[in-house]
Amino acid sequence: MTKIQKVIWKISIAFAVFFAVCPTANAMHIMEGYLPAGFCVAWGVICIPFLVRGFFNIQKMFKENRKSITVLAMAGAYIFVISALKIPSVTGSCSHMTGTGLGAILFGPSTVSILGIIVLIFQAILLAHGGLTTLGSNTFSMAIAGPFVSYGIYQLCRRLKVNRPVGVFLAASIGDLFTYCVTSFQLALAFPSADGGVAESAAEFLSVFAPTQLPLAVVEGILTVMIMMALENYAKPELKAIGFINA
Repeated sequence: MTKIQKVIWKISIAFAVFFAVCPTANAMHIMEGYLPAGFCVAWGVICIPFLVRGFFNIQKMFKENRKSITVLAMAGAYIFVISALKIPSVTGSCSHMTGTGLGAILFGPSTVSILGIIVLIFQAILLAHGGLTTLGSNTFSMAIAGPFVSYGIYQLCRRLKVNRPVGVFLAASIGDLFTYCVTSFQLALAFPSADGGVAESAAEFLSVFAPTQLPLAVVEGILTVMIMMALENYAKPELKAIGFINA
């Protein structure tokens, strides 16, 4: 990043820390109007530094390599389609695959935050899936937390010389599961148990998500491996252009 971009990114981090860590914030797709206003604002503000960094990454990518646009658009479309296939779960939310693991592996987690928030806005407006008031919380869980875990798992597998398809499977499936761990924590913060507090509430939400999300995570891992194999066979020039083939 340039010096100006670094300054803007640091300011966004300071802004997020100042406004998100506040009393109101302490008091997968989460539906419209389900979270209290303070939590909606706090989660939205926390997302700002990641989105700023992601915007600069995409800007740099387009300047250096125009061929990356095709693969980036494909990753965004994959997120939109796969995350729109939802299964009703706990009150106020639903279970679905996220699709963000593929983008995180190819482009890094910060870039996927931009793809994720665009997808979530379109789904909230066009499909009534999620919501605009809960956009921040959904963006953090699905477009930030999950992709960062997917990216970390994939990079760890690379260093350990794990077979690439296995690494892709683990990255996509574990990233999907972590998204719902974060969603459970977000719901638990907003609605703590009267007896056990946040911890017990989070455990309850996780227990409800698990029966549907565990098999969905496995399916997402398999789908991501299949798509990655197809890209390696039919889109080698594009993958070389973004540096994935030689990774």
